[in-house]
Amino acid sequence: MGSRFLSAALPLLAAVIAAGVVGCSPSPEAAKPEGTPVAAGDKKAIKITLIAKSSNNPVFMSAKVGAEAAAKELGEKSGRTITVDWRTPNEEDGQVQAQRIAQAVNDGTDAIILAASDAAKVKGAVDDAVAKNVPVFTFDSDVAGSKRFGFYGADDMAVGKQVMDELAKIAGSGPVNVAILAGNQNAPNLQKRVEGVKEAAKAYPNVKIISVVNHVESPQDASAAVTREMNAKPEINAWAMIGGWPLFNTSLLTMDPAKVKIVAVDALPAQLAYVEKGIAPVLLAQPIYDWGYKSVGFVVDKLDGKEVAEMNQMDLIRVSKDNLNDWAKQLQKWGMTDIDPKFLK
Repeated sequence: MGSRFLSAALPLLAAVIAAGVVGCSPSPEAAKPEGTPVAAGDKKAIKITLIAKSSNNPVFMSAKVGAEAAAKELGEKSGRTITVDWRTPNEEDGQVQAQRIAQAVNDGTDAIILAASDAAKVKGAVDDAVAKNVPVFTFDSDVAGSKRFGFYGADDMAVGKQVMDELAKIAGSGPVNVAILAGNQNAPNLQKRVEGVKEAAKAYPNVKIISVVNHVESPQDASAAVTREMNAKPEINAWAMIGGWPLFNTSLLTMDPAKVKIVAVDALPAQLAYVEKGIAPVLLAQPIYDWGYKSVGFVVDKLDGKEVAEMNQMDLIRVSKDNLNDWAKQLQKWGMTDIDPKFLK
């Protein structure tokens, strides 16, 4: 009797064991290697988190506009809803960025776009996100050595050299006493730009680097830092600004262009008056709208399983009185509304 019962029970037991094996086997997502994103081709909604350096810096607000435009265009083309989740701190803070990366992952974001304020502070969060199959793409300020899949931005050493070369041209043959306006001392992209300025300065016997000035990256803090340095070291007659932070307000428009020359990175509407007046005869514009626009495109390609180059070069645009009006019209096309009408004629 017991033997017959056991014989009858064996097929049922085998079925139960087989079902248990199937139930315990890893899901396709769990079986994916680290850093493999969930395929987005069949998704009806994609959420991309954008974490720039600071929301009080106009260049990053332009990147936000570009990202939203790309999301709308790509969404319409593919029949999907693509949204940009803006989680940028008001002020630069690498630790806050790291926290927001983790929060975005926990909240179910599909990908993250990041401009790092402090690479050391965000690297762990970037790697953790990728380990959870959330791809990370960087722009402007990279996180070298992390597991991010790509970067879009300038060659920062080359940017610094270009700033110094332009400054040497416009400053003339007399003594050129240069102060470098350097922004956040922990930002890896800015560190490289400073290095580029110093390297390029070696080629000019009349150029002397007087100081490197770090500061909080807001227009008010930057212009105050310039004023303090000029008062402390009146011999300064040239500024190599590796970011155009102080030119977003009008406080430095009182400078005498015959005594001080500026070359700065960025050329947004508020800064164009410095070109017109001759205080900053050359601005080196970053296509900051493309920071967001192109980054979203790279991320969507990654989610759809397409190949994306690791390093994606961004070239600067030289803005002077010669092309000031054309550049102003380009800014207008990018959706900027605070352009002085005189620059649009």
